[in-house]
Amino acid sequence: MPRKFLKEVMMADELAFDIDPPAQSGECVRVSPLVRRIVANNPGAITFTGTCTYIVGSGHVAIIDPGPDLPEHIDALLDAVRGETVTHVLVTHTHKDHSPAARAIQAATGAKLVGCGPHRSARPLSIGEVNFLEASSDKDYVPDQELVEGDVIEGPGWRLEALTTPGHMANHLAFSLPEENALFSGDHVMAWSTTVIAPPDGSMGDFMASLEKLRGRDETLYWPGHGGPVREPQRFVRALAHHRRQREVSILNRLAAGDRTIPEIVAAIYQGLKPALIGAAGLSVFAHLEDLIAKGQVATEGLPSLDSEYRLA
Repeated sequence: MPRKFLKEVMMADELAFDIDPPAQSGECVRVSPLVRRIVANNPGAITFTGTCTYIVGSGHVAIIDPGPDLPEHIDALLDAVRGETVTHVLVTHTHKDHSPAARAIQAATGAKLVGCGPHRSARPLSIGEVNFLEASSDKDYVPDQELVEGDVIEGPGWRLEALTTPGHMANHLAFSLPEENALFSGDHVMAWSTTVIAPPDGSMGDFMASLEKLRGRDETLYWPGHGGPVREPQRFVRALAHHRRQREVSILNRLAAGDRTIPEIVAAIYQGLKPALIGAAGLSVFAHLEDLIAKGQVATEGLPSLDSEYRLA
């Protein structure tokens, strides 16, 4: 890699995570004048303390990312909106920790189910390729209305506008709340960790383009799908993009040093990683390699896969 590019990467913003838990699971907390949050009891290596479900408005409300199909979480949501009218249930993307509870909430409230389209991948499977994260996708999700860029859902004193942010998943949406200059960022941007980008459902090129799109906006606070709020989001988004560019440089350097396989690259650049996260790291490296091939910087024989050998182009 050119020495100048490496210097420019190192001069960018540093990425710092906020790993404070947002709340106890099942507890409904008002986090702003218009927003309440309930965290589902589904903690894990990828979900942190659990999925954040948001209630927007008062009296006539919308629920964003109703979460996993956990009876106690569904009960907590219904208790929180008792005496109110749920007009809409919005979904950012179709991972099973975000969308399945929508069906139970809709059945109990009569709300309209809107948001991202049905599950789809960023690209077709290659011949013989296995989608290791297929079981994590909610393929039963079908919205009453699929939202596209600029579509608006409104209620008394609140307005939610859809923003397409593919990358983590091909159908990923975010929702802006202009009244509070806030953005519900789903799993696209989270304060506690970087986002997993896992082909074929996810795309690193799409993810970076969506980050660049957010850099052109002026929201001052993000409410993510996991963890606490993203404060100073413009600085944080710049740092996320910088982190991904650094990772890209690390992968190119490992290929220049003679590494050829994804496990070799993961072992070199993710030293000390918890065993539970090695698979996710491999998928992230795979996503970077797909993007680097598309940009003409890396080559492989045939279509890229987790088992392919890679080299500098």
